[in-house]
Amino acid sequence: MKLLIIEDNEDLLENIRTYLKREGYICEAARDYSEAFDKVMSYTYDVVLIDIMIPGGSGLQVLRELKSVNPKTGTIIISAKNALDDKIEGLELGADDYITKPFQLPELHARIKAVNRRNQRGGQEILNVNEISINTDTMEVTVDGTPVDLTPKEYDLMLYFASNKNHVLSKQTIAEHLWGDYVDHLTNLDFVYQHIKNLRKKLEEAGANNYIKSVYGIGYKFKVNNHA
Repeated sequence: MKLLIIEDNEDLLENIRTYLKREGYICEAARDYSEAFDKVMSYTYDVVLIDIMIPGGSGLQVLRELKSVNPKTGTIIISAKNALDDKIEGLELGADDYITKPFQLPELHARIKAVNRRNQRGGQEILNVNEISINTDTMEVTVDGTPVDLTPKEYDLMLYFASNKNHVLSKQTIAEHLWGDYVDHLTNLDFVYQHIKNLRKKLEEAGANNYIKSVYGIGYKFKVNNHA
């Protein structure tokens, strides 16, 4: 899962980022309005954490802009204890949840998982695609009950495909989802092919059908029947 943390308090930002990276998330950061605006306009995220009070502007304006371009992105407002009006305005603008400072990192993690589950998978912890089952809580994948041993990147890729089945995904989009804006520094995207090759092989060895199809000149599609 790819997150954006919009927070100007460097200590809090690093605490959140360190904790969530340890939990297996890709974390990007923005410390002011301009940086936050550029990131939400240029990249897609599963969940964005937004501090309302940021230098150069308002986190609520970032939320407004984000929802105008990516309304399905999960959003959690980080607010001060006495900022009730800001919380209400944020929720009215489409924020999925809010958390009040100071907070415990395990609580924030639980809220992130809940928001992502609601937004991406209708609240379900188990995502089924025909014979493939993905447990988003334990991060386990099975094929007709047979466990599939995936690396963290392969799991992220599997979940991304299953959540976007029958949609064409470009190599660039897949790379940005798995590695964030780090891909801007890479000379090519050959690693995307290698991860997809490994994932396809592991799924087929476990007995799954080959759902991952190449779309010439564009990228890939996780192609399943409409009833799946």
